[in-house]
Amino acid sequence: MELYNSGQTMEPNGLAQQFAHLFGTQPVLSSAPGRVNLIGEHTDYNQGFVLPSAIDFRTRVAISSRPEPKLLLQSREFPQHFEFDLDNLPQHAIGNWCDYVLGIAVGLQQAGYAPPGANLLLQSEIPIGSGLSSSAGVEVASALALLCLMQTELPLIQVAKLCQNTENAFIGARVGIMDQFISCMGKAGNALLLDCRSLESEFIPIPDQVRMVVCNTMVKHSHASGEYNRRRAECEEAVKILARWYPDIRSLRDLSIDQLSRHAQDVPEKIYRRCQHVVEENERVCDGARRLRADDLNGFGELMRASHRSLRDLYEVSCRELDIMVEVAEGLPGYYGGRMTGGGFGGSTINLVEAVNASTFADQVADRYHKATGIIPDVYICTASDGARIDYNGRA
Repeated sequence: MELYNSGQTMEPNGLAQQFAHLFGTQPVLSSAPGRVNLIGEHTDYNQGFVLPSAIDFRTRVAISSRPEPKLLLQSREFPQHFEFDLDNLPQHAIGNWCDYVLGIAVGLQQAGYAPPGANLLLQSEIPIGSGLSSSAGVEVASALALLCLMQTELPLIQVAKLCQNTENAFIGARVGIMDQFISCMGKAGNALLLDCRSLESEFIPIPDQVRMVVCNTMVKHSHASGEYNRRRAECEEAVKILARWYPDIRSLRDLSIDQLSRHAQDVPEKIYRRCQHVVEENERVCDGARRLRADDLNGFGELMRASHRSLRDLYEVSCRELDIMVEVAEGLPGYYGGRMTGGGFGGSTINLVEAVNASTFADQVADRYHKATGIIPDVYICTASDGARIDYNGRA
């Protein structure tokens, strides 16, 4: 088991020093966090409600200009490096880690901005495949770095939209805006109640006496991305069917439980289950925000349990390993509740645990999971973090 506490993170100075060694110049440094979603899964692309928090694992980008119109991309985590001609950038993903940086450069060009020639070095402490949105961290940190190099400022909400569009149009993942939004807008000590249609948001303090403990199952099943897009298509099919009775419906966000139940016989059974999850999950998010404001941690924990059951049984995006990780947490001291977090089919669970019990919980849940599966998990004790920022701008 690896146990990460806040403070056990990579220092930007090391990245800057390596960049200077590679390219002979001091870089601009940007960073953006990963995220954990406390409750509200698969509701964002249905224009509903979510309650994520930025976490204290960050992706860092070091960048400097170069005279010729080329983009050179390197990573401290991957051996491959890539060079692209800015006048002839690929317009679709090429199937490598660089896609999340490349897509941002393409998106900036399409939005009327012209990224200059640049050397870029990436470093991330967000575990890949963990369900903590390492992709959004790369996108947001890269966007800030390129914009800073261009001496251009965009509102962070616009940056989030740019990064979401990269996932949708360039990568081909039909994600909602939650991951990019919280990576941009996170605030230490807080979760963020976000309306994914209006983008209105409200910070909800996370009580000081609890920690977010993320348990990484260490599995990510290969069909995850295809199933994610399929769930979105099923939700869109449901909206088309239900529009016969509710012509003003724009997404499942607009549907109440009573309205849905009236048409249980009019909607295919599988599609109905997808709808039931989304409609009830939106209610859980709003209820959960009220309970956090009231420090009702037991009540919030019950909502987390209900969310996981719904994701498992109605939306069918859990898997054996996630279900086991949720089950082995039950009964441990200081545990309020937990659920899978992220798109599903592997990745991590999120658990709310009393701070004084967090380290013991991490050890015990890892031991129980290992005995049940033979897999040694990573367990991370997280705190809510600030969002994206420029860490150093030598040009300022």
